[in-house]
Order: sequence, then structure tokens, then C-alpha cells
Amino acid sequence: MAHFGHNESADEHRREELIRLIEHSVEQLTLPELEALYYDMTTKNFISDE
Repeated sequence: MAHFGHNESADEHRREELIRLIEHSVEQLTLPELEALYYDMTTKNFISDE
């Protein structure tokens, strides 16, 4: 199926931009905030303890 107007390069650029923003924000969190984020992400299956 064709995706008209879909630009994979722009999508990848946006993805990298979002990752940088998230990384910067995470670096600013305190330990309790990181633990809360970790708990939230594991309960939503965004990350796993493997």
C-alpha cells in the first residue's frame, strides 16, 4: 500500500529529535522521579527487566 506524502527521512529526523529531547529530560530527573518513570514504563510494557 502506497503512503502518499510519506517521507521516511523526515520521520527518522523527527524520531531522532524526540529521542534527544527525551534523553535531555531524563538526565534532569531525580532518583525518585526516575524510579517512578521506570515503574510506569515497565507496567505499560515499554521496557522489560531482561
